[in-house]
Amino acid sequence: MRQIYVPSLSEEFYASAEQLLGETAVKRTESVAEVQRWAEQNNVRMHRDVRIIIYFLRTTKYDLEKTKNKIQKYYTIRSARTEWFQNRDPFLPEMQELLDIGVFLPLRHKDTQNRQVVIIRTAAHSPKYHTQDNVFKLDKMVLDLLLHLDETISVYGIVAIFDMKNVTLGHALQLNPSLIKRTVESWENYPCRPQVLEFVNAPVHVNFVLNVFRSFMSEKMKSRVKISKHEIKMAEFVNLPSDLGGTGESYTELALHWKRKVQEHAAWYAETEQYQKRPA
Repeated sequence: MRQIYVPSLSEEFYASAEQLLGETAVKRTESVAEVQRWAEQNNVRMHRDVRIIIYFLRTTKYDLEKTKNKIQKYYTIRSARTEWFQNRDPFLPEMQELLDIGVFLPLRHKDTQNRQVVIIRTAAHSPKYHTQDNVFKLDKMVLDLLLHLDETISVYGIVAIFDMKNVTLGHALQLNPSLIKRTVESWENYPCRPQVLEFVNAPVHVNFVLNVFRSFMSEKMKSRVKISKHEIKMAEFVNLPSDLGGTGESYTELALHWKRKVQEHAAWYAETEQYQKRPA
């Protein structure tokens, strides 16, 4: 049975969706129905939460063909990249350690443009004890939960601040070109709208890795990359954590909050694992 989207947010939110993305109630209903028909015909098992379809539609400003292509790639990636999307148990020892460290930390307040800001601590983990795949796995677990909990992100978008403080050669060596390519492909096809990718505290010797990342990005994604050597540009739009010179919650406080949130949704993670693209 097809699920129907029931608007539950403020009139202001839907007015923003129309202004920014051209979304109307009629277009939303008709487009969702078309994607649902297409998914059934092509044997794509999408999550039962109909909002996921709307999130994809919003990323393409309701271009149906682009939406279908993005959905197909997204579920193909979820099926192929089992190291990121399977066995997403937050109580596994390796996940517990990364949650305690706080490698992916969404702020608990939006920026001045209502965008969700996330801090990605690229060098907080130890390459000796934590694989890059497990780091990416936890990143995506938190991001998926964030999208599940807050629909407004699908309209206003996400800003990612990559804190590269204390990055070492060991961290760089974890990121081989094939892994970087898979990572960028996943970013490009996720059901959210990245607005800014700002790299901060980046030492000169990681420029090579950043250039490899950019080589796999679309022109649109490349245009959103910012590298800040001194002042953090996003500080103009949001109160940053104290660890980045702001007066907001510290990394430690954010890590404790998101560890609790992720653990509370252990059953939800188990449920979402079943929604993969079936082989043709």
